[in-house]
Amino acid sequence: MHPTPEYAQRRQTFLSKLGQGTAIVRSAGFATMHNDVEYNFRQDSNFYYLTGFNEDDAVAVFAPHHGEHRFVLFVQKKDPEKETWTGYRVGVDAAKEEYGADIVYPIEELGQHLFKYVEKADKLYYHFGEDEAFNKRIVGLFQRSIRHYERKGTGPLCLEDISTVLAPLRLHKSEAEIGLMRKAVEIAAEAHNWAIANRQPGLYEYELQAEMERLFRLRGGMGIAYPSIVAAGANSCILHYVENNAQMQDGELLLIDAGCCYGYYNSDITRTYPVGNKFTEEQRILYELVLKAQLAAIEQIKPEAPWNGFHDAAVGVIVDGLMELGLLAGDRAEIIKEEKYKPFFMHGTGHWLGLDVHDVGARKTGETWHNFAPGQVITAEPGIYIRPDFKPFEGQPEVDARWRGIGIRIEDDVLVTPSGNEVLTVAVPKVVEAMER
Repeated sequence: MHPTPEYAQRRQTFLSKLGQGTAIVRSAGFATMHNDVEYNFRQDSNFYYLTGFNEDDAVAVFAPHHGEHRFVLFVQKKDPEKETWTGYRVGVDAAKEEYGADIVYPIEELGQHLFKYVEKADKLYYHFGEDEAFNKRIVGLFQRSIRHYERKGTGPLCLEDISTVLAPLRLHKSEAEIGLMRKAVEIAAEAHNWAIANRQPGLYEYELQAEMERLFRLRGGMGIAYPSIVAAGANSCILHYVENNAQMQDGELLLIDAGCCYGYYNSDITRTYPVGNKFTEEQRILYELVLKAQLAAIEQIKPEAPWNGFHDAAVGVIVDGLMELGLLAGDRAEIIKEEKYKPFFMHGTGHWLGLDVHDVGARKTGETWHNFAPGQVITAEPGIYIRPDFKPFEGQPEVDARWRGIGIRIEDDVLVTPSGNEVLTVAVPKVVEAMER
């Protein structure tokens, strides 16, 4: 797939933010599954965002101060013999035409050409990733630039993480990006609704997982956004449970946290409901409390509202509910300040969502929280988890056995709009009546 004109606009905006700096972005590499077998290739998100180029062993250089070559690519050369084994390569000539680079070099010539795009810069931008050899190469490049400055009077004396410039751009999604996320949500929603309709006692967790992930691919998705969590019974109290091998029993809850990747953009949805037909009394009470907390959190996701507001809203509702049930006791403000609720609700209420499931973007600067703005996408996912071996915060009440083994999370993907927000995942029901049958 050739990149759309949007990539050129992204690069233009990015270049305008670099000033006299040079940014270097490394592609992803292949990850080993076992022996000589590799996982499917997944491009580095920063690299893909700026180039749309979907091969390994490539480097992009952005040098706005360079007269001719502001966007430079280093890619693998065409090699029919290797392509027979590992697939088609774009090659040097086609990369220039198809991906809009000012000049493209073979990756083997990186050492020969890279420094000329750095020596006149006043700052070097790079994100230290998983490629340790390339990280060391950048450190060496920076040391060379310091020596160049000492001799010639030019060259960057500052090495800064590229996220300071790029993350704010990625944080605000374009209409095209939102369109891809809507498709990722649509596919995942269909899979979740299938699971809601077809769960039953006696099935194994992996049976639901298999069908949901089949639908991800069947509908044109790239696959899973992250390892699917299909957790029945007490497994629902494990935040990142991925074994998915237990047999589901009547009377248990089923928590499914699963999302689809489409066009490199992700969805992230969690629903919790009875394995059988109805919630038990305790399950229903806690479920309605989590749902109330989630709705309160979503109300706080809107332009100019601070990031921490939606988490504080969820915490407040959960603390009030647990105090009413006698599961927390004492002064409300003290419980919140000292985080005595954390044995029940130990994670944040949400995260940015986009090219990465836990997408880039700062939440605060120093002690000042950032405000939400239109075009941002965030998850809203409070929960309550009471493990069978639950231990309360020191000085808090013991928890009766009837509450133990219950884990509940409800998660939606929320787009900040000029007038408030839009819950992108609204097609997956979450009211009690819809989860029962």
